[in-house]
Amino acid sequence: MRATSSELQEAPTQFFRYSQQRANVKQLPQIEPSFYYFAYGSCMCPVDLKRSLGENTHAFVIGPASLKDYRLGFYRKSQLRNCGVLDMVPDPTSTVEGVLYRLPWRLSEALDKREEVPQGGYRREAIAVHHNGRLYQNVRTYVVVDKLAEELAPNDWYFNVVLRGAITCGLPESYCWQLFNHMYKLQQRY
Repeated sequence: MRATSSELQEAPTQFFRYSQQRANVKQLPQIEPSFYYFAYGSCMCPVDLKRSLGENTHAFVIGPASLKDYRLGFYRKSQLRNCGVLDMVPDPTSTVEGVLYRLPWRLSEALDKREEVPQGGYRREAIAVHHNGRLYQNVRTYVVVDKLAEELAPNDWYFNVVLRGAITCGLPESYCWQLFNHMYKLQQRY
């Protein structure tokens, strides 16, 4: 069936009306690519994480999470903070509590930079964590590349920011006390 000349003249007008109608239809929001991230040290504190990533990260907190078969230790000296900073080491008798985030992919490079991945400070590791009875797999975390032979105490600033993150994000009270005691004993030793 062939269009008449009046239909052909009307076609641009109809297309314009159709385009306007489509523009008025509410568009569904684009879902931003993201990744899961398990923080167990100073990054548990959304305020401190914001300092490095350049934007508010509290909205990206999913909540407290647990990683089985690991324990915490201060096996890295941070040149920036001039103290021992947290690391995780395998231990089949322990569990590390931390904060599970769902971060936008656009923050990935800044997070790697914060963890000194380009300089060989930490490296990415894929783990599985539990949150509210659900297992999250392929979760990013960071572990120290060149571990110290023995733990090095945190300074007061690092001590406080780690505890602030643990408490703010709702880690179990017993774990917060365990973390406090571990850091306190290390400080007393040095």
